[in-house]
Amino acid sequence: MGELGRLLAYDATRDWLPTVPREVQSPMGTAVVESVDPLEPIMIVPILRAGLVLAEFMTSIFPITRTFHLGMARDETTLQPSVYLNKLPERFPKGCHILLVDPMLATGGTVAAAVDLLKERGAEISQIRIIAAVAAPPAIKKLNERFPGICVYTGALDQIVNEKGFIVPGLGDAGDRSYGT
Repeated sequence: MGELGRLLAYDATRDWLPTVPREVQSPMGTAVVESVDPLEPIMIVPILRAGLVLAEFMTSIFPITRTFHLGMARDETTLQPSVYLNKLPERFPKGCHILLVDPMLATGGTVAAAVDLLKERGAEISQIRIIAAVAAPPAIKKLNERFPGICVYTGALDQIVNEKGFIVPGLGDAGDRSYGT
């Protein structure tokens, strides 16, 4: 899951982050290369707890990141999300880049509520990219309707969400699978 997160983060940011030229010394000489601007803030927001596993290796590909934890739980009866931990900043810096990490996008309720929280704290849709291991059409539809232009990067798109709000075949509960609980 961690390696998938790193690959998806690379794909999500390869044409999105600002770059600066810099010199790199090789054994054969000096080369001028484009590098991610270390002064531009990259924020990683994993939705706990499974989001931690998907975000685990993302920091290895960026020069500087900050991680803000967002704990959300979905009521298994109503399928409505609730926040149990919010460590988001009061305001996101203007121009920052935010990777919102949620492994399973089934109905889209949790990730949509998370995007609403980011927007309440000053983030614009153009500053947010969503990274998921598996997504389903209801979540993608909800995100596109509520947040036109938002970008979602996923490892797989499964077609079915069952009556309990789980993706089929999906992975089951990503947090339970990741932590063996």
